[in-house]
Amino acid sequence: MKRPLLNCDIGESFGAWSMGLDAEVMPLIDCANIACGFHAGDPGTMRRTVALAVSHQVRIGAHPAYPDLVGFGRRSMACSVQEIEDLVLYQIGALDAMCRAEGSRVQYVKPHGALYNDMMADPVRLGAVMRAVHAYDPQLPLMLMATADTRASQALADELGLRLWFEAFADRAYEPDGQLVSRRLPGAVHHDPAQVVAQALGLARGEPLVTRDGSALRLHVDTLCVHGDNPASVAAVRQIRQALDGLAA
Repeated sequence: MKRPLLNCDIGESFGAWSMGLDAEVMPLIDCANIACGFHAGDPGTMRRTVALAVSHQVRIGAHPAYPDLVGFGRRSMACSVQEIEDLVLYQIGALDAMCRAEGSRVQYVKPHGALYNDMMADPVRLGAVMRAVHAYDPQLPLMLMATADTRASQALADELGLRLWFEAFADRAYEPDGQLVSRRLPGAVHHDPAQVVAQALGLARGEPLVTRDGSALRLHVDTLCVHGDNPASVAAVRQIRQALDGLAA
């Protein structure tokens, strides 16, 4: 059985403001989704985070977002299709410059926040993101949400010859169609570490999830998103890593 890659949003400090526990979580993950300056991060943070990832042999992913520092990239913006394509391309290039300086390269792309949600809901925006990734490097995988039916997303990617990595979330509740339960609803986020680890293991084994309405949902998963912004979440990542390593042994 192929163990799913663990990915984590990282490099989100900005100026004098420190965010996350990057040094603690980096040794535990496979893929670092590094903020590119539009929703978080700055040039110094980007380069330091790249160097940290290189030192732990962690894959480096560009984590582009809408230009929304104040809202941490979590607000939808009325960007045109061309603007989305250009801002994604710009951010990949900015992070790749830091990677080149540290002897590495960007190895995949995972959009952030509202941009991620909007592209999953709108094929036109998804197409813009895909064209940006393809224009920069057609060999770069694009990470997007695993849902109950991924055929439309796969068809768009196939038109460009772009590779997709489908991701799931160990600490989130799901709707029957594979979308995440809104954070505005109770139970949307799992806080019990045992439940988080159990869901990660179930996803890794290809077992069905129990959705919000009690139905079963089976997802194809290449990568699991985990979080490392507080000591409890880092401890959960450590448990997930140990459990998955034991599963694959």
